[in-house]
Amino acid sequence: MDLSVAAAHVLGDAGAFNASVGRRGRPIAVVGRDPRASGEFLEAAVVAGLASSGVDVLRLGVLPTPAVAYLTTALGADMGVMISASHNPAPDNGIKFLTRGGYKLPDAVESEIEQRLGEKWDRPVGASVGRVREAYGEADRYVSHVLSTVSGRLDGLNVVVDCANGAAHMVAPEALLRAGATVEAVGARPDGLNINAGCGSTHLDRLQQIVVSRGADVGVAYDGDADRCLAVAHTGEVIDGDQIMAVLATAMRAEGTLAGGTVVATVMSNLGFKIAMREAGIDVVETAVGDRYVLEAMKAGGYNLGGEQSGHVLMLDHATTGDGLLTSLHLLAVVAREGRSLAELASVMTRLPQVLVNVKDVDRAKVSVPELSVAVAAAESELGETGRVLIRPSGTEPMIRVMVEASSAEQAERVADHLAGVVRTACV
Repeated sequence: MDLSVAAAHVLGDAGAFNASVGRRGRPIAVVGRDPRASGEFLEAAVVAGLASSGVDVLRLGVLPTPAVAYLTTALGADMGVMISASHNPAPDNGIKFLTRGGYKLPDAVESEIEQRLGEKWDRPVGASVGRVREAYGEADRYVSHVLSTVSGRLDGLNVVVDCANGAAHMVAPEALLRAGATVEAVGARPDGLNINAGCGSTHLDRLQQIVVSRGADVGVAYDGDADRCLAVAHTGEVIDGDQIMAVLATAMRAEGTLAGGTVVATVMSNLGFKIAMREAGIDVVETAVGDRYVLEAMKAGGYNLGGEQSGHVLMLDHATTGDGLLTSLHLLAVVAREGRSLAELASVMTRLPQVLVNVKDVDRAKVSVPELSVAVAAAESELGETGRVLIRPSGTEPMIRVMVEASSAEQAERVADHLAGVVRTACV
C-alpha cells in the first residue's frame, strides 16, 4: 500500500480538512510509534505522506498510544497517528488514526478511508507542503499529566513494572519513580524485535516470579503500546481488568467521583464482577466486546469508568483512550491510600470459573438455531444465579464462541463442552 496516498486520503485535500475542523492555515498532526523495527520505516512513510499532503507534522518518537492521544489535544493538533500492533508480536504492525480531541476514528470513517485509497488527487507544492518537526521532549508533558491526575503519593510501595519491551519502557518507570514508588523495571530494553516476547500483560509468568522472589508489594504490566494494564499481587496472584475496575469503582464511589454510580463493562466481564458491583451498590452497563463500544456507552451515559477484562480501562475524566500507565497509577494510589494489599483490595470480587471454547468451521449465522437456543436455556436453568452462558459468533472467522461461567470449574467445563457439541452439530 502507498502510505503517502493513504495518509492523504485520511485528510482529503488540505482545504476540505481545514474547513471541517475550522482551522485557518495548515492542519497539524502528531505521530508516535512503539519500538518495533518496522515502525522506523512506517513512521517515515506516514510522515512523508502527511507532509506531502500539506500537513505540518510533529514527530513524537516512541510513546504509548494514550500519550499520543493526550498530546493530540494538548498540542492543539488536528489528528494523531500511532504506529503500533499493540499486544501482537514484533513482525506485526498497524496504523491507528485519532481525531482532533484524541479519540479513535469511528467505524464509518475508517470504512470511508479504506474505500478512498487509491483515488487520484492533486498534491500541494512549494510553500503549501507541510513541514516536519521533532517533538521528542513532549513525553514529559504526558508524564506530568498522568501524575497530576493522582491524589497522594506512592511512597513506601515496592513496585515491579513490566513494560513489554514496548512503548512505555521510558515513561512508565519514570512516572512511578516520580510518584514516590521504589521501582524495578523489567521488559524495558526494547531492541525492535522483542516487544511482547515472553513479557508484558500477555505473558505474566515472569512478572509473577519476580514479584514473589523480590518480596515486592505489586507488579504492573502493560502491552506493547501501553493502552492496557494488568497487575500482580504480592502473593503472585494475577489481578485482571475486571478486578482492577472493581477496586477503582469501589474507591471512586466511596470518594463520590464515580459518575452516575455506574461502571461500563463488556458482556465478557466475569459474572463475579457484576455480582460484586451489585453488592457494592454500583450499576453495571454492558456493551459488546471492544473498547470502542465501551467508550460509546460511557460518552452516551456520561460515565467516567469502564473497561475490559483484558486490562483496557478507560478513565474519561483523565484520558480519551485506555491508558495502562494512568490505570496503574490510580490502582497503586488506592493501595497506598488504603494501606491494604492489592490482594485484599481485589477480594472485593470473586472470579467465577470461566471456560471459553472456540468452535471452528461452523456457520456463525446459525447461532440462533432452535436446537442451540433450547440447549442454552437448559444450561442457564442448571447454572441459576451463580453462572451464565454467552454464545456469540466471531466477527471475522467461521467460528462460534461458547463461554460458560459456573460456581465450579468442573461444572463450567462440562456445560461448555456440551454446548460446544450442540454448536458443532446444529450450526453446520
